[in-house]
Amino acid sequence: MTDSIHFEHAATKSEKYQSLFPQIAALLASETDQIANMANVSAVLKEVFSFWWVGFYIVKQEELVLGPFQGPLACTRIQKGKGVCGKAWATQQSIIVPDVDAFEGHIACSAASKSEIVIPIMQQEKVIAVLDIDSEYLNHFDEIDEMYLSKIVALLA
Repeated sequence: MTDSIHFEHAATKSEKYQSLFPQIAALLASETDQIANMANVSAVLKEVFSFWWVGFYIVKQEELVLGPFQGPLACTRIQKGKGVCGKAWATQQSIIVPDVDAFEGHIACSAASKSEIVIPIMQQEKVIAVLDIDSEYLNHFDEIDEMYLSKIVALLA
């Protein structure tokens, strides 16, 4: 088990993800508890990228329920199809939102959030949870984030 993650502060976003992925894989390989793994992934992503909010919503009894996260207070429950997280769950697709104010039906848990990315975690062709990351900057997320975050959440499935 590792007790720290190493990365270069001056590295590009791609280089940070490339460096982090094997470290996260090693961290998760030594632990079988899903909640513990989600908690560590949230902490690592928040620490390395300084995102505004990083966390998981877990599918429980046909709604998304707040799981491990790093950041300010969050919405506790989200209905299927509602907001960015609920839509990612319903469509089983990742969603990048450059400007949350332009996303119809956005659920504003924090007025400081300006952009968002949500990646569903699939198991046996069903969404079991979503990774939700918010930024206080517009247009913060792109295909690089989507690609690497999808690989990271696949480790949780």
